[in-house]
Amino acid sequence: MAFDIAALGRWVALFRDRISDEQERLTALDSAIGDADHGANMARGTAAAVAKLESATPTTVGEFGKAVGMALVSTVGGASGPLYGTFFLRFGASGGDGAELDGPALAAALRAGLEGVVSRGKAEPGDKTMIDAMAPAVDAFEAGPSDLVSAARSAAQAARAGSDATEPLVARKGRASYLGERSAGHLDPGSVSTALLFEALAAAAEEVSA
Repeated sequence: MAFDIAALGRWVALFRDRISDEQERLTALDSAIGDADHGANMARGTAAAVAKLESATPTTVGEFGKAVGMALVSTVGGASGPLYGTFFLRFGASGGDGAELDGPALAAALRAGLEGVVSRGKAEPGDKTMIDAMAPAVDAFEAGPSDLVSAARSAAQAARAGSDATEPLVARKGRASYLGERSAGHLDPGSVSTALLFEALAAAAEEVSA
């Protein structure tokens, strides 16, 4: 089993759908410790990414990552655009000229995306950012069962748990860090959208295997 270009596109479409469903919640979370625009920004960006893929279907994983990454960079405001954009750009660069990703190749692409986000945002686990969901998700995918669906499910569960664990943390990066101790008691919005990203990946994997 492998993720081909159509399956990768389906992943992004499912991510868009989940962001759309959770847009108001993401905005509410961001209103507590940020600029109150994460929901709207991510909804706009993911819609643009899907439109980009539909207007010019990529033929390689590299083209897929570039299309999605650039759409996110150009349409998502704040820090999230460059961070999510970097994730997909590095993801695509890892897949290169291939037209599909098997389990190990998908794991490598996810790892490359994570490393890109870490490099761009300079955040570490525990800083109350999207890294708190993304890092455990990638770790779980790599360590998960050999079949892609189970590995993706493990990653989704780890991302959600990582996101939930941001609630008591004091933010050390981003706009939320300006609040100091007052940032505790709130989920990090970026970690919540990252959990949606990996839940969409698991859903796409289930569709591929069906």
